[in-house]
Amino acid sequence: MTEELKRTLAEGLAALGLTPPEGAVDKLALYCDLLLEKNQVMNLTAITDPAEVVRLHFLDSAALLPARVLQGKKIIDVGTGGGFPGLVLKLLDPTMEVTLLDSLGKRVDWLQGVCRTLDLPDVVCRKGRAEELGRDPAFREQYDGAVSRALASMPVLAELCLPFVKPGGLFLAMKSNKTDEEIDAARPVIGTLGGEPPFVMDYRLPGEDGYRRIVTVYKKGPTPKAYPRKWSKIKEAKFVPPTEGTN
Repeated sequence: MTEELKRTLAEGLAALGLTPPEGAVDKLALYCDLLLEKNQVMNLTAITDPAEVVRLHFLDSAALLPARVLQGKKIIDVGTGGGFPGLVLKLLDPTMEVTLLDSLGKRVDWLQGVCRTLDLPDVVCRKGRAEELGRDPAFREQYDGAVSRALASMPVLAELCLPFVKPGGLFLAMKSNKTDEEIDAARPVIGTLGGEPPFVMDYRLPGEDGYRRIVTVYKKGPTPKAYPRKWSKIKEAKFVPPTEGTN
C-alpha cells in the first residue's frame, strides 16, 4: 500500500471519529498487501484495487467501532472470509478478544499466518460451520458479541449468529440499506432465539454518497436447544418456532 493510501486510510478513520492505535495503519497496509497477494491464488475478495480495499473493507469494517459497544469484549466474526470485519476490528481496538470463524480450512490457515505476521497472537482462527459450532458448549453462548458482514439474509444470519452470544450480549450484522424486508422477516427468528427487536442504524462511509446499515440485536435470553438447526433447514429460510418444552 502506498503512503498516499495510508493517508487516505488515516483520514477516513478520523472522519469516522476513530483514533487508531500506534502502528495500526501500517499493519492495515501490510494486511492489504498480504490480502491482494494471496487473492491471486485464493478467493478472498472480489475487490482487487488497494484503494477500494481501504474504503470497502477497512473503513466499512471500522464503522462498527464508533459506538464502542464492542470495546473490551469477546467477539466472534461468523463467516469472516478474508478477515472482515473481525481482523480490522482487532487491529483498531486491541482490547477485543477476537475469534475468526470460517468454514474453509485454507482461508483459516492463511488468516493464522496473517495474524502471526501482524503480531496478533491472541486472535483465534477457527475452521468450522456456524450451525455446528453453535451447538458446541465450548462456543455456544460464550461471546459478548457476534459480528457478520455480507454473509447471508437476516433470517439465516440470525440463526447462525445468535446461538454464539451470551444473554446480555449483542449480535451486529452489516447489511445494505435496502434490507427492510429481510429484517422484518427475521423478527420472529430473532425473538425465538432470545433477541430483542433489531435496532437499525444507517451510516455513510467517508467520500461515499450511499448509505449502509448496521443491524444490532440485544440478546435478552438464552437460545432454545433446538437451534441452530441443520444447514439443510436453515437455508430454506423457513422458520418454525419451537414446540413447547424444547428450551
